[in-house]
Amino acid sequence: MIAMSAAHIAAVTAGTVHGNADTIVSGTVHTDSRLVTPGDVFVALPGEVTDGHRFIDAAIAAGAALVIAERESTLSVPLVVVANGVIALSDLAREVVARVRALGTLRVVAVTGSNGKTTTKNMLRAVLERHGETVAPRGSFNNEVGAPISMLGVTETTAFLVVEMGADGVGDISKLVSVVMPDVAIVLTVGLAHIGKFGSIEQTAIAKGELVIDLPPTATAVLNRDDPRVSAMPTSAGVTWFGLGDGRTPDESTLLADDVRLTLDGTEFDVLHGDRRYPVRLRILGEHHALNAVATLAAALALGIDLPAAIAALEAMDRAERWRMELLAAPGGVTIINDAYNASPDSTAAALRSLASLTRGRARAIAVLGEMAELGELSGEEHDRIGLQVVRLNIDQLVVVGAGARRLHLAATAEGSWDGESVFASDLEAAYDVIRDLLQPGDVVLVKSSNSAGLRLLGDRLAGVTA
Repeated sequence: MIAMSAAHIAAVTAGTVHGNADTIVSGTVHTDSRLVTPGDVFVALPGEVTDGHRFIDAAIAAGAALVIAERESTLSVPLVVVANGVIALSDLAREVVARVRALGTLRVVAVTGSNGKTTTKNMLRAVLERHGETVAPRGSFNNEVGAPISMLGVTETTAFLVVEMGADGVGDISKLVSVVMPDVAIVLTVGLAHIGKFGSIEQTAIAKGELVIDLPPTATAVLNRDDPRVSAMPTSAGVTWFGLGDGRTPDESTLLADDVRLTLDGTEFDVLHGDRRYPVRLRILGEHHALNAVATLAAALALGIDLPAAIAALEAMDRAERWRMELLAAPGGVTIINDAYNASPDSTAAALRSLASLTRGRARAIAVLGEMAELGELSGEEHDRIGLQVVRLNIDQLVVVGAGARRLHLAATAEGSWDGESVFASDLEAAYDVIRDLLQPGDVVLVKSSNSAGLRLLGDRLAGVTA
């Protein structure tokens, strides 16, 4: 964070200073006391499970130079008492970003979508950090707390700020946009991820569209032309389109991923822009990652970065993120694709298509699938649909893990063409035993589930990964 006095922080957050108001702080802002280092700012937030106020002493012991809290107490460092800690975070982030913007060098890129946000954010970081100091969140810091924390990481020398924007409902992204108006805004997809929170896919589209609806004409909206809900989003900004190749020559406002090919080394495709074609070789697996890549390249182009330089940065990435289509070499010549950080019907379908394409005629395909969470009343229907897709893609073996995913197994076995190709395991330990007995040299195993199902740990165990 840029240097600010306790008095200034109090003024920005409509708070009251207790202690030395002239104290200057410039450290990182944290809501987790375990991350605090000397000189940092600790924000104590009440929560459903625990209360950050309980950890103020621990934060100070770790070196916190200032505390922002909702309750008064006697501390050895300055305390700024605010009415609402979450709102205070946003107000402070707004002030910090505005002051850095005023220096004339900061450009802000925001990304949202039902799938692919974190991967695209990491791709943006890889491209932009070659052209200036770049701040981008580690992990999925994309909500009303995480996004402002990421914004507060900018300093006077920051050239690019990348913000991942998630939402639990209509209005959430609008709040984040009001904190930091993006220069470039990417909308990837509108799908069924977290639909249990939104209520309908139409509401999801409205929520995601908040990223671009209020952009000024000087900004650029980067929109997925292949998703009708994204391509229909209203905006006053200039638009750059991205998508998959369809045999047509794109114009200068469109970038396409053409002739996508999957191998055990990653993903190959050509980027089409106008009448030019650029070959790309990613060390990241999945057709959907080709789409994330062209979205990233479109944003880079809007920021004045030439395509060959941006492509070189993407090709140097060794993985998108831990547990996201992560290729792991397991003992006995087995390949594990660990994609179990998160799962929606759309991302699971994409991962299964990648598995089928990668193995067809070359290796045995095994899909290890767990629950897709937060689907609300659509949960049963969508698990059924994925179970049928496994069969129709001719995946050789399905292992379904956990009661929440059982309908995947039932749907696959009810298809009628299988006899033992689907196995149900009640928990991770049972699944490990089943898979260990199934594996043969050369097998390719996809492990996919929502984070809550824990299959990412199973994938690591199968591959012999311990860290």
